[in-house]
Amino acid sequence: MGEIHHADHGWVTPAVSYFVACLGAFVALRSARWALVSQGRSRIAWLLFASTSLGAGIWSMHFIAMLGFSVSGVEISYQPGLTVVSLLVAVAMVGVGLFTVGYWRSRPLLALLIGGLTTGLGVAAMHYLGMAAMVLPGWLGYDRTTVALSVGIAVFAATAALWAALNIRGTLAVLAAAPVMGVAVCAMHYTGMAALSVRLDPSHSTQGGVMALQFIFPLGVGLGCYVFFGSLAFAVSPSKASTRPLLAGPAAPLPPRTPRVPPQQRRSMTEARARR
Repeated sequence: MGEIHHADHGWVTPAVSYFVACLGAFVALRSARWALVSQGRSRIAWLLFASTSLGAGIWSMHFIAMLGFSVSGVEISYQPGLTVVSLLVAVAMVGVGLFTVGYWRSRPLLALLIGGLTTGLGVAAMHYLGMAAMVLPGWLGYDRTTVALSVGIAVFAATAALWAALNIRGTLAVLAAAPVMGVAVCAMHYTGMAALSVRLDPSHSTQGGVMALQFIFPLGVGLGCYVFFGSLAFAVSPSKASTRPLLAGPAAPLPPRTPRVPPQQRRSMTEARARR
């Protein structure tokens, strides 16, 4: 069995990965709220920006944290193709969840549950695809109970994030929700890592891998810059309704909910209109 280390560089990689997760969550929450009060192409644009920000933020968090991961006595590299697939899965699945709550407003609870489940499974799939992309002289094993716990944390975190996008009010509330979401994402990651074991096998092929600093680090830095400068650009851009910044100013107002009318009252109203 290989001896596993999760923080080779001390607190640096966990701290940076947590910051990236919080930043992605903050941008996604604010963008999703503006999507709820927008129509047409504007809503699609906001939801796409929220999806890429949250998906890229979670993916960057995972691989920044993996820069501190090591197994004693072996060199770890990554398959580029599978690594990129894990990024696309993260963005796509997060997008499905956000578009579900963004367009299915007639059934908010059902939309929240479906969106949270889809997004959470996408986050978990991203994590384990990213782990499967590792190339080392050995085999990876997982404790099934801990894996199930990590998936449950991912679904809970995603559902909580979508609920916050639908219900939370005010800039300070979003600033408080983003770090909580960051904690949940990091908890999912390190719970999944706790499930891992490595059985070394010198005969196992290590061809086809690229070192993290040659491939993942530049890609992660690029995505991190995208999220950071994207949030900065939106932070200084005024909304159509006021001159206050979109992301740094007050949150978009929640759209009014249509009150539910009991079936009997609905029939009475229909009959009254028919008599007129």
